Amino acid sequence: MYKDISGDKVTALSTSVVEAGPDARATISRQFRTREFRKHPYIRVMSYNILADCYAKKYDIFPQCPPFALEIEYRVHLIVNELVNFKADVICLQENDRKVYDYDLYPVLSHLGYEGEFIKKGGEVDEGLSVFYRKDRLEKLESKGVVLCESLQEPRFGHIWEKIRTNEALVERMMLPTSAINIVSFQSKDNSGKFLVVGNTHLYHKPDANHVRLLQAEMCLTELQLQKKEILKKHPDAEVGILFCGDFNSRPASGVFKYCIEGKIEADYPDWSSSPGEEVKELTLQHSFSLGSACGT
Repeated sequence: MYKDISGDKVTALSTSVVEAGPDARATISRQFRTREFRKHPYIRVMSYNILADCYAKKYDIFPQCPPFALEIEYRVHLIVNELVNFKADVICLQENDRKVYDYDLYPVLSHLGYEGEFIKKGGEVDEGLSVFYRKDRLEKLESKGVVLCESLQEPRFGHIWEKIRTNEALVERMMLPTSAINIVSFQSKDNSGKFLVVGNTHLYHKPDANHVRLLQAEMCLTELQLQKKEILKKHPDAEVGILFCGDFNSRPASGVFKYCIEGKIEADYPDWSSSPGEEVKELTLQHSFSLGSACGT
């Protein structure tokens, strides 16, 4: 079969253990349903926490995972494969290392017709949030990033600050997370009367911080509402959709989920008292969006 092949005979001796390559069977079965891009009036959205390299081995929180599978050089090829083959129109990524964005994701996805927006989270870590979108479906109007703890005392969040400012423990807790929101506004290229505001976030992760996540969710929704108003000022007859994506570190039974879907959280909701000494008192939240859930899809 190979009798016509000629060339030098080469032998190489590996200096390390040769591990098995990635098992892509599960990936291939998922991608079976996304062989083609969606067409107008539909869009496909993908939201994915890709685990920043700076966290992968730092805290020993993945003991069930073999060390080689945590290496970014191993994972990044699987990540790119997922992003490319899900044929999404909008991709929202959390825990996106800047180096992975710059040297792995953006070069590949831009070659395939995507454009991207990256913002760094607060603090010292060099990871953040990115939004990729198909340039032939969406025209970017504006993008911005907001680090939540750095904006807490600004006037647009006065309804929150007024209720928590006298609780030193709560204020200190709210200043700890480096959570941010990446907001990108689009106009549809298929229908110029339709606009889309995409918010991508990664809420605080501590188990006893349901109250913090609720406040962060409210800050994110406030930002999205303001962005929608800006579009309507310029385009009064526009239809503006809201897409709120991210890693919310919350279960479907949580206050964050309830608030996003139902539009209101009462002042006596249990999540406000999720951490003793940091209770949020006399704060009822309400938003005007009509949001649905893609949890589990």
